Amino acid sequence: MALFCYSGAARLQDIAYVSDSSQFALLTQRRFAPFFATQFLGAFNDNVFRNGLVILLTFTGTRIAGMDVSQLAFVAGALFILPFFLFSATAGQLADKYEKSRLFRAIKLMEIVLMIVAAFAFITGRYPLLMLVLFLMGSQSAMFGPVKYAYLPQQLETDELVGGNALVESGTYVAIILGLMVGGLSISVDSASQVVLAALLVTISLLGYLASRRIPVTKAVDPELKINWNVITETWRIVGYAREKRSVFLPILGISWFWFYGSVITLQIPAYTLVILHGNETITTLLLVAFALGVGMGSLLCERMSGHRIELGLVPFGSIGLSLFAIDLYFSHPLVSPVDISTLGEFVSQAGGWRILIDLTLIGAFGGFYSVPLYAMVQERANRQHLSRTIAANNILNAFFMVTASIMAITLLYLGLSIPQLFLVLAVLNAIVATYIFSLLPEFLVRFLAWIFVSLLYRIRTTGIENIPHRGPAVLVCNHVSFVDALVLGGCVHRPVRFVMYYKIFQIPILNFIFKTAKTIPIASARENASMLQQSFDKIDEELQAGNIVCIFPEGAITTDGDVHAFRPGIEKIIERNAVPVIPVALCGLWGSWFSRQTGGGVRKIPGKLFSRIEVRIGDAVRPADVTAGKLELLVRTLRGATR
Repeated sequence: MALFCYSGAARLQDIAYVSDSSQFALLTQRRFAPFFATQFLGAFNDNVFRNGLVILLTFTGTRIAGMDVSQLAFVAGALFILPFFLFSATAGQLADKYEKSRLFRAIKLMEIVLMIVAAFAFITGRYPLLMLVLFLMGSQSAMFGPVKYAYLPQQLETDELVGGNALVESGTYVAIILGLMVGGLSISVDSASQVVLAALLVTISLLGYLASRRIPVTKAVDPELKINWNVITETWRIVGYAREKRSVFLPILGISWFWFYGSVITLQIPAYTLVILHGNETITTLLLVAFALGVGMGSLLCERMSGHRIELGLVPFGSIGLSLFAIDLYFSHPLVSPVDISTLGEFVSQAGGWRILIDLTLIGAFGGFYSVPLYAMVQERANRQHLSRTIAANNILNAFFMVTASIMAITLLYLGLSIPQLFLVLAVLNAIVATYIFSLLPEFLVRFLAWIFVSLLYRIRTTGIENIPHRGPAVLVCNHVSFVDALVLGGCVHRPVRFVMYYKIFQIPILNFIFKTAKTIPIASARENASMLQQSFDKIDEELQAGNIVCIFPEGAITTDGDVHAFRPGIEKIIERNAVPVIPVALCGLWGSWFSRQTGGGVRKIPGKLFSRIEVRIGDAVRPADVTAGKLELLVRTLRGATR
């Protein structure tokens, strides 16, 4: 009998098939460090400019074309988002057609020109010109995004993508925090002439350009591409590229949903501070910093929690946190005393102050858990030839979701909802959207369950994972030690695995839903159900022909003495029908655990070996022509050695 598991995450410690170095080691390498500095300085400058502009317009009471501050805030947001609709399609094509380091330098030169114009406008008080610069800054960001996210999978290995994306994500939010503070401070220290702000903008843009000159050459993925300058038709086409694979398009929708969620939270924080908390601009900045710090911390933790790989189990984990802490944010507001507060000390001394800060920080952290694996998944699974265009489609959908978020928030507030009630609605919507996405792509949910289970119970060390092919069909054969063998093995393999399971386990109520969702293959003996046995072999054929990995436990039952028992000849029949490589795997250290049998066959009733170190040893692939049950049994015995 074989218990099922899908490809979830192993315990983070001691994953031997990836580099032991931290994600921070990337910051010392030329293939990443100059790129990171370039994107960090760009995000920093962007936020210094925008925050300085917002504060200036707010506190000078400036009117442009007859619009007041609240109207200008809406127009400013629209001006920054509009270029993502207009230019993302073209940006994606350019990023696929041309060498990327050259594009980085061109985009940074554009930023220098824009910042010189912005400096002139700030010093001379030409506010309409600043609104034009805001639109052009949005255009520059729209051009930068596809190059930025398509660069990473070309320069980083698959097991480095999570760490690289985590650094980019956390760096971006650190840049936001610094931009919020520096933009505001530069206005306050030089409120008359704005020379300080102007000098900062030009200096940061120059530093960004210098950093971009160190980015290594990164070849074009589609140099023969003919640029389509028609925005409408090309936008439709690149969205079509994104929709080619469900496993790419659904993560893009998930990313866009996070932008929707984050937009509602961050855009309402100023009003939440004023109306609900009775605070000022200092408290607003504090809350925004808490959210941004949370995203940065969550992003950096992703690599450690996923064992250096793309762990989709973190996505449901993140979505749960996004809903729970938004709900708690709703319940925390009545605790705050309706007294005007203006300093950090006054805020945290109020009942509920710390609770609100913690809620916003954890919302950000779980947002990091949610978004980083999705970005890495898109980069890893999208067609490399038009990856930049896929990223451009993601940017377009992000912009659309952000606009929709603004419209929804304005509508609900107009209908009489309070801001805390809006947060509660957002939490419920997040749960609904997450459930919908996970029902369409159940890989997220199943890997989450495996990740939680295995991470809580064991410390797993994996050796030989490089013997698992990145693509193409293969059969795994493994000794059967416990009821959680499939969970452990599935948690260590970086690809989805179709486990073959004894039909009586497959039929267990409630679990049956999970088994079906993960495309487990039920099997019976010929004596029990010859028809089901034939259907099982047919299903195995189908999965292998589709290029998937199938795992069987050829002993046919869980060991009752910890030893490896004789392999049955069913594996030979599978390979006769499908000439694919067979990979021997040995599980070591599970015998004697709560989930293994006692000597004689009974189930253990006293917990044993919880939180202990176990090993998964993966051997070299065996050619189809060399496959026999006896040879595979010997290989698994040799891999396992004396460790039971």
